[in-house]
Amino acid sequence: MSLKKEISEYIRSGESEDKNLGLEIEHFIVNDQGIQMEFHEISELIDKVGKSIGAEIVYMDGYPVGYYTGEYATSLEPACQFEISINPFSDLDKIKEIYEDFRALWDPIFDEKGYHFLTKGNLPLVETGVITPDDIPLSPKKRYKYMDNYFKRSGKYGKYMMRASASAQVSIDYRSEEDMVRKLTILQKISPILMIMMENKSDKNSSLPGETKKTHLFRTQEWDDLDPDRTGFVPHSLDKDFGYDRMADVISHTPLILLTDEGETVNVGHLNAEELIENQIIYTDELGDDRKKSLIEHFMSMGFFHFRVKKYIEVRVADSVSIGKALGYVALIKGIAYSEQNLKELEVKLKSVDTLEKIQEAVEKIEHDGFDAIIYEGKTAGEWADLLTELAESSLSEKDRGYLKNVRTFWSDSKQAC
Repeated sequence: MSLKKEISEYIRSGESEDKNLGLEIEHFIVNDQGIQMEFHEISELIDKVGKSIGAEIVYMDGYPVGYYTGEYATSLEPACQFEISINPFSDLDKIKEIYEDFRALWDPIFDEKGYHFLTKGNLPLVETGVITPDDIPLSPKKRYKYMDNYFKRSGKYGKYMMRASASAQVSIDYRSEEDMVRKLTILQKISPILMIMMENKSDKNSSLPGETKKTHLFRTQEWDDLDPDRTGFVPHSLDKDFGYDRMADVISHTPLILLTDEGETVNVGHLNAEELIENQIIYTDELGDDRKKSLIEHFMSMGFFHFRVKKYIEVRVADSVSIGKALGYVALIKGIAYSEQNLKELEVKLKSVDTLEKIQEAVEKIEHDGFDAIIYEGKTAGEWADLLTELAESSLSEKDRGYLKNVRTFWSDSKQAC
């Protein structure tokens, strides 16, 4: 079986009748001056704390960089952003409980050392220009060294993305190829609205160097000018023949920068997965099932699009936010993606948004004008945000509507701040 077919079948294996939601939140761990905790100190704590609770420690390049408990995993991102990835559940109360247990464990540990959790789309000291990304060291993983060197040539904002950004991500299930395409299509079309609803800046007037008129979606701008080969919206995803095979084609042709295989990380530059096989760097006839799965997951991880399709759809457009706001965001996506009626209504309302370029145009308008940007069908981003929350509210249980209030409050506060 060809590599592309293996990837396609891997995606197909994610089909599920479940309606679960996974949540990931990246945090900055900072002191009262806003300076982040250094890698070796937090790595040692991860090893110590993980072992104390009987978790499985995750190592990379010999360093403890995370642990897995059975309900959630932690990991260290490029400049020590501390991520929690909560297993998928349908019950938002369960997601909240797991996160609160995680914080109850770690808050006193960091507090004792003079540090605390901070959720923002960008590190405030960088966003406000007090320091630059050059002042922030990367963690000593080979992966990040190779990525850092690569992004110096591929775009303007690699060092901002790696050293100073943090996000919140939600994953959802799909039950078939048609369902995957449908959900991905709708979610990509509404993603500019989700971006501004979940914007979490420190200064409403801050902007990236050279972009003084773009005072919104700071983190999105960083990603969009990072590397055109692996960012933005999923290529070809609005084409009529898009599905598992076309997604597999995108994954197998994304330049990899690095290859992590059998515990070793090496620099492969612009080579993609298919070229690694053609050049006999990887021999497919030598791959066992576990190694094959690990490689496929690595290939997927090197595409940094706003959405990923794995064994689920990963929504990657929100800034890092506090757990209350994050759960409101999860509720919003639940009320849209798992409602047949809402999907149908949005298909009709967004029918004219038929290219990825039109979605990107909406993003760029919002970067300038925030909620006041006129995007689809002559409506502002704020009016679309109203509609999305109303649609989600109509399909959620009373309990979940309680969570949705958090995202509406956050959006209202953000509009006032604009």
